[in-house]
Amino acid sequence: MKQQLEHIVNNFRAITLGEMDSVSLMKRTDTKFVIHEKDLISVLKEVKDEYRILEIDNQRILTYSSLYFDTPSKKFYHDHHNRKVNRTKIRMRKYLVSNKCYLEIKQKDGKGNTNKTRIPVEDFEPDLSKKSLEFIQNTTKQNFDLEPIIWNQFNRMMLVNTKAKERLTIDIDLSFKQNSSKKAYKNLVIIEVKQQRFDRTSPIVQKLKQRQINPYKISKYCIGMLSIYKGLKYNRFKKKLIKINKITA
Repeated sequence: MKQQLEHIVNNFRAITLGEMDSVSLMKRTDTKFVIHEKDLISVLKEVKDEYRILEIDNQRILTYSSLYFDTPSKKFYHDHHNRKVNRTKIRMRKYLVSNKCYLEIKQKDGKGNTNKTRIPVEDFEPDLSKKSLEFIQNTTKQNFDLEPIIWNQFNRMMLVNTKAKERLTIDIDLSFKQNSSKKAYKNLVIIEVKQQRFDRTSPIVQKLKQRQINPYKISKYCIGMLSIYKGLKYNRFKKKLIKINKITA
């Protein structure tokens, strides 16, 4: 299946990082879909003329590694679980193909918008530097007691609509770890459509709809936390876990 995916991905027209600046969409609406990897292959075949794919150093399936931070009480996880509309995620993400690393803050507002702010850092900082702590405090207007809580890694394809201001991220080979605990999700694909506002005429949304695949709210961070930490409150995520386990079985 991986060979099929690579073959299809190589049939897309490429786009460079510089060309993607016009669709950076740091303030946006994110809409997610969860599918099996076998469905991804057929969808990509049908939309290959509607999107270009990010290519860096001749690579189109790019590896990302992230380190998430939370408080000792796991505030960010519980805010998400309890459906708090204004919530925050803080992570460091490394783009392995370019060896660039960023401290990123994602903030959701009550209108469903996501604001993403970031600064470059030299490398992962399990112990946050003074500069990083100041950036977090200035951005969030809060003083969180933060600790490294979970690592994750995945492979990503990034597509850009040739006609509309729309980007897609397609994540596969998702895995999590913290200390000696590890969890990998095979066959799971998370597609995230990033737009100024949700547009159902998007080619990828249309093709997914034809397969009766509808938008599905899911957080890689929360799923990872449940995979690694036992005893977390998860009643509102129970159906999501059942769906994911069915896909990855």
